[in-house]
Amino acid sequence: MSGLLGAAEIREIASRIGVNPTKKLGQNFVVDANTCRRIVKAADVDKNDIALEIGPGLGSLTLALLETASQVIVIEIDTRLAQELPTTAQSHGFDTSVLTVLNFDAMNLEALNPEPTVLVANLPYNISVPVLLRAFEKLPSLRTGVVMVQSEVADRLVAKPGSKSYGSPSVKATWWGTLTPAGNVGRSIFWPVPNVDSSLVRFDRHDVPGDESLRLKTFALVDGAFAQRRKMLRSALSNQLGPNASSIIESAGVDPTLRGEALVLGDFIRIAQAQ
Repeated sequence: MSGLLGAAEIREIASRIGVNPTKKLGQNFVVDANTCRRIVKAADVDKNDIALEIGPGLGSLTLALLETASQVIVIEIDTRLAQELPTTAQSHGFDTSVLTVLNFDAMNLEALNPEPTVLVANLPYNISVPVLLRAFEKLPSLRTGVVMVQSEVADRLVAKPGSKSYGSPSVKATWWGTLTPAGNVGRSIFWPVPNVDSSLVRFDRHDVPGDESLRLKTFALVDGAFAQRRKMLRSALSNQLGPNASSIIESAGVDPTLRGEALVLGDFIRIAQAQ
C-alpha cells in the first residue's frame, strides 16, 4: 500500500461526504500518488519544513506532505472537505497532531502561526494568481514552493519581457521571488478530468526591493501599463502620473514610448520613485 490516496478511494470519500466536484470552486482532485510525491520533491520539502497547502480537496497532496514535512497547514474553503481531512490522514497512518486544517477562503489569507516555510498546492484555476500573490505578500516566511496551475497561468507567471504571455502577474510576482517552470502534468491525473492542461511553477524567495508604500505605487503603475498594454507608457500611465507623465518616465531612465510589456520590475520601481 502506497500510504497515499488512489482514484477509487478518492471517489468513495467524495461520495460518502456528498461532494460533487464543482467548476465554481475549481475542484479537480489529483488521483495519482506519484504526481503528488513528484510535486513535494520538486519543492524540496524536508523534515524541517512547515508546509502550507491551499485547496487540499480530498487530501491527495496533503498525505504526500505529511510523509515529508514536520508540520502541514491546509486551507480549505469547503467545510465538508475540511472536516474529512483529519479522518483521511488518520486512516492512512499519519499523525494528525502535526496537521492543522483551516476552513476559510484563501483569498482572505493573513499571517499564520506557526509560520509556513514552503507552499505546495494544486491551486483552483479561477483564483490561482490572486491567491498566490496574496500568499507571497502575507507570508514572508515562505522560502520556496511549487504550485500546480493551468498551463496558461503558468506561462504568465514565468513569462519574460516582450513575450505574449508577459503581463501584470509576471511583473508583480518578481517583487517577492523568482518563478521558474517546474514541469507539466497530464490531464488524466485529475478527477474529474479538466479540459485544460496543467503545469508546475516553482517559487524561490528573494529580498523585496522596497517597503510597502513603494510596492503599492509600483503595482499601481504595473496595473496601469498592462490595462492598456498596446499604448505607449506616456499614454498608459497618464492617469497615474498626470500631464507630466512623459518627463517623469524619462527621469527614471525609461523610454516613454515603450509599452509596458518591455519593462521589468526594476523599471516600474524607478518610475514609482520618480513620481
